[in-house]
Amino acid sequence: MTTHQLTLATEPFNAITSGNKTIESRLYDEKRQKIQIGDQIIFTNRDNSSQTANVKVIGLLRYATFHDLFSHNDPRKFGGESVERLDNQINGFYPLDEQLQNGVIGIEFVLI
Repeated sequence: MTTHQLTLATEPFNAITSGNKTIESRLYDEKRQKIQIGDQIIFTNRDNSSQTANVKVIGLLRYATFHDLFSHNDPRKFGGESVERLDNQINGFYPLDEQLQNGVIGIEFVLI
């Protein structure tokens, strides 16, 4: 088992700690390719580094694009209301060509 460190803005961090978000979406880059089922992740609030949440990875959902990932899973698990809203949020961070080059991953977890 490996422990990984990821940072989040306050809103998604709070969604995790409240139990409303159970899947984190990221590019499937070199760093995320190391994450395995059973690993732990320590999420740190980017705006207040003293706030952390420890989770255990229970699923890895690989897709070509974030739209595919969001369309095939319940948007509420990502802390969102709809696929369209999630698409609008994430496409500001990751252009489509970058998604297609790397693929994307949904990291499903439970708080520990």
